[in-house]
Amino acid sequence: MEMSGQQLIPATKEEVWEALNDPEVLKVCIPGCQELTKSSDTEMAAVTVMKVGPVKARFQGAVTLSDLDPPNGYKITGEGQGGVAGFAKGIAVVKLSATDGGTVLDYIVDAQIGGKLSQLGGRLIDVTAKQMAGQFFKRFAEEIQVRQNPQEASMAAGSVGADSMPLQAKAGSSQLDMPALPVVRPRAQAAATAGSGVSLPVLGLVVFASVFVALWVVYGGLLPSLSSAPDLPARISPDLASIVQLVMAASIGYLFGRTSK
Repeated sequence: MEMSGQQLIPATKEEVWEALNDPEVLKVCIPGCQELTKSSDTEMAAVTVMKVGPVKARFQGAVTLSDLDPPNGYKITGEGQGGVAGFAKGIAVVKLSATDGGTVLDYIVDAQIGGKLSQLGGRLIDVTAKQMAGQFFKRFAEEIQVRQNPQEASMAAGSVGADSMPLQAKAGSSQLDMPALPVVRPRAQAAATAGSGVSLPVLGLVVFASVFVALWVVYGGLLPSLSSAPDLPARISPDLASIVQLVMAASIGYLFGRTSK
């Protein structure tokens, strides 16, 4: 598989060259890269996770730099093993040239793959390789801009952190500066405070006392059948009075039951 391309990076050749030899920058920019260690000025070891169509594998490989011509370019030789998924190896030639607005990076890649990856078809592999190259150069340009303007990058990170802070902490104000929020109360509490302030037990006692006094005044006792003054005229029949008392007792019991709940 052969692939070539060109990318304009808004930086000088020296800055691009330095970033191309920085393992920390490369680790961030290479899609799926988990580890990248530099053992010497020309040798690196890498661990990456790649997914090509339905095949996903973890590759361990070595990278060697040769034909170094700082800051104009070099040659990269790499080989990786992905277990049952197969293997990948290739050579890439990178050249840097200054131009208006930055540096043009030209690359030519000649790669070979084997195993399950080779069975997926050249079209799918080409599309995946181009997508990974696009992701790499996008992140690479962003990393160089961060290195060029570290203060702006730190300020941007600080603003993002400040936006994610709670409102009181971000404003640096106390609770007195916060707008008053509506207080949400339980339904039972809201129902109790919405009235005149009289609790249900007190209301029940008032109703019971009123009935007791009314019956005593009318009949001279609590029950008409046990009245100590049977000669007093009754305005209602004893049976109806007993029914009224039972209804009032049930009402009082209901009030106390609601209060206990």
